[in-house]
Amino acid sequence: MPLRVASHPAKTISATQAAAMVRPGMWIDYGATLCQPDVFDQALAERKDELHDVKFRSCITMRPRAVLECDPEGHHFHWFSMHFSGYDRQWHDKGRAHYLPVNLGEIPDYYQRFIDPVDIVVLKTCREDEHGFFNFSASNLWHRDIIERAKCVMVEVTDGLPYVHGVRNGVHRSEVDFVIEGDHQAAPALPQPSATQVDVAVGQLIAAEIEDGACLQIGIGGMPNAVCEQLLHSPAQDLGVHSEMLTEGMVKLYQAGKVTNAKKQVHTGKMAFSFGLGSPGYYASLHRNPDMACLPVQDTNLPHEIMRNHRVVAINNTTQMDLQGQAASESDGFRHISGTGGQLQFVRGAYASEGGKSFMCLSSTFEKNGQRKSRIALSLTPGNMVTTPRTDMMYVVTEYGIVNLKGKSVPERALALISIAHPDYREALTRQAYEHRLLARGVSFSRH
Repeated sequence: MPLRVASHPAKTISATQAAAMVRPGMWIDYGATLCQPDVFDQALAERKDELHDVKFRSCITMRPRAVLECDPEGHHFHWFSMHFSGYDRQWHDKGRAHYLPVNLGEIPDYYQRFIDPVDIVVLKTCREDEHGFFNFSASNLWHRDIIERAKCVMVEVTDGLPYVHGVRNGVHRSEVDFVIEGDHQAAPALPQPSATQVDVAVGQLIAAEIEDGACLQIGIGGMPNAVCEQLLHSPAQDLGVHSEMLTEGMVKLYQAGKVTNAKKQVHTGKMAFSFGLGSPGYYASLHRNPDMACLPVQDTNLPHEIMRNHRVVAINNTTQMDLQGQAASESDGFRHISGTGGQLQFVRGAYASEGGKSFMCLSSTFEKNGQRKSRIALSLTPGNMVTTPRTDMMYVVTEYGIVNLKGKSVPERALALISIAHPDYREALTRQAYEHRLLARGVSFSRH
């Protein structure tokens, strides 16, 4: 792989010395998930009063960031994220965090073509290995693409992250300008919410559609995780994994012998993923495990890479769908919730895969301000972002059933989606669909 050449041999310095290199107006890159730095972040926050207009790029923040906590009004530091965690979302609600719209698998190209070389990239990594590499742990993503054009590269080393095998999953000492000793705290855990009855019902419906040898991509959330739980008890065998995120449920399937990766066409025998988050036990299962392959995100998420495996099954979650099949999965009106992530790319890659299937799952209802509402609606909430267009939608699943929208006209789509909406809302949805010419009068779509 191409290596950046540092301007001088890597120097070990303190976090305070590293933070002293930041100047007003700089762009600082904190990377994503497990690689976001902690001791550097704290040292930089302590310089707050000396700085202004310092901008950070990040993704899925797993711990509080000192540069945000110390500057709640945003007089000194500004936060930009490519995918929100719950923590990022809280700061967005306060007007302090901002979203970069991206397809996650394209981000490496953005750093190579559209984003100016960052002034400083500082990443938390594993300690240098026997080959001189600082491993990115379970967070490969686009870190190498930032590094290759960065003006200054710093690593904050720790003993608290699992060492994870992969492809281009690290930075060599010769590419690094400065090394900072980290605090060695354990990798941040991702809470695993208990599955609801609705999650279980959806999980059962999808698990029944998964065949032997299927290659799984599963998104984040209780509902997709419920699919993994149901697969533990299904007859499906020799499953594979090729996913943006490696979830806790996938690892449980691997440990139970349900996932062998033996039938995959690409990275055969390996759990292929770009990043992972989970419990301490989950991280322990990844540590130096030769069955794991943590890959750059362009290798996991680009549709032409996804489709190389056969029988790809993409399972993702959405929060609202209109009667034509548009999925809004990342916002609540103008309030940003998460991000596009890899949803659209996996929907497209799974469809292009030989024998592939894409499932979009959602509960039929939700509660807001004490009122129950249907997630399937005539039209999307004003301000909601379309994550997956109607033209890409394949299977849609609620606790009331599965429908396939491929090859369906607008009236057929509306009827299909109304059939899996909550029964309390079907009559109103049907009336609205007629009023807005989504349903054709006098036409029957029943088979003879």
